[in-house]
Formats: sequence, C-alpha cells, structure tokens
Amino acid sequence: MENLALFLISYLANLFSAFSGGGAGLVQLPALLFLGLPFGVALATHKVASVALGLGATLRHMRSSSLERDFMLFILATGLPGVVLGASLILSVEDRHAEIALGILTLGLGLYSIWRKQLGQQHLPVHRDLSGFLLGGVGLFVIGILNGSLTSGTGLFVTIWLIRWFGLDYQRAVAYTLILVGLFWNGAGAVTLGLLGDIKWEWLPVLIAGSLLGGYSGAHLSITRGNRWIKRGFEAVTIVLGIKLILG
Repeated sequence: MENLALFLISYLANLFSAFSGGGAGLVQLPALLFLGLPFGVALATHKVASVALGLGATLRHMRSSSLERDFMLFILATGLPGVVLGASLILSVEDRHAEIALGILTLGLGLYSIWRKQLGQQHLPVHRDLSGFLLGGVGLFVIGILNGSLTSGTGLFVTIWLIRWFGLDYQRAVAYTLILVGLFWNGAGAVTLGLLGDIKWEWLPVLIAGSLLGGYSGAHLSITRGNRWIKRGFEAVTIVLGIKLILG
C-alpha cells in the first residue's frame, strides 16, 4: 500500500508538472514529509525522483519539438551554477520565511498570467542581443538558486521567465523547462544534496517510475492541447502552489 500510494502521488504530481511547466513539489515533497522523512532527506529524495520527470518529458518532447541547441546550452550554463549554490546552502538554512516569499511570488505569477490574456500564446523571440542574454542569464541564475534550495514550483519561474523575457510561447517554454530544469538542473541539485545529505534509496524505484510515466503523460497533454490549455494549467498550479507555500 505504501508503494502504491507513492506511485500514485508521484505520477499525478509529475503529470500536472509536465503539463503546466512545473510544480511537482507541490504534491510530492509534502507527501514525503507526511510519510515521516526529515526535510533534508525528503528534499534530496524528491530531487532524484524529479530527474525522471525530465527524462519522461524529454522522450516525448524530442519527438515533436524544434528546440534550439544553443539556447538550451545557454539555459544550462546560466542556471546550473545557481542550482548547485542553492542546494549547498539549503540544508543549513531556515526556509520558512523564504517559502512565504516564494509563495507570494508564485501566486503573483498566476495572477499576472490571468491578467495578461495573450501571454505566451505566440512565439515572438526577443532580447536575443548581448545585453538581453546577460540580463536573461542573471534571471536564470537567481531562479537556479531557488530551484536548488526551495524545490516547490521553481520550474514555473523558468517557464514564465522564458515567456516574458525571451518571448517564447507556453508550449516551447514548458518544453525547455521540463528538459533542462527537470533533467539537468534537478540532476545537479540531486547530486549536490546526495553528497551533502541523505536519500531514501528504497523509495526511489517507485517514485522514479511514477515520475517517468507522469512526465511523459503530461508532456503529451501539453503538446496535444496547445498554448491556451497550458496557460490555464500554469495559472491553476501557480495559484494553488502559492497559497500552499504561504499557508505552510
């Protein structure tokens, strides 16, 4: 029964995350804490399982998405150092005040997306000059720190940053987020947390199976449903996640 519960939690959390561009930690991390894991162990275990979300989504998106290789490398190069820095700091930092601040920002993302009705509905690349990439890279580095330290929903920040600053539509932004954040950023965070803390290894097989299948299923939904449905999913996840982080 424990394994079945873990699988269902992991599958549903990662399905919604892959569809909306982030938020798997909304369900999966609190569930691991509820089942008795200390915060550091739950965070490290969740990070490792989330890599499977990126793998599952990658398998689906690579079949149909035309992603730019140089842009992918840029996201990796600017975000990964922040992820490692954030993961190195979190195990020794009291995070409640940061969670409240993150919740307010996340809730704001959802409300902003609702207010901007055409946000992310068209692919109109902007800020592709040197200054644009520098400022965009700083934004990704800061989000990387949040991703490495406070795992809940920070992929949503990458999604909205790619849309708002670089002019991507929701479908492309979610694809970049799931592949690069889910696979590489979370992988770097998992390695760092694994070296500095502990992982609940016996729970990982079922969590990874749920993440892999949920990531693939959610990516399939995001591709077949299109930008408008992804936008609605993003707004729902950010609002629920923001309220959850604020209330604790």
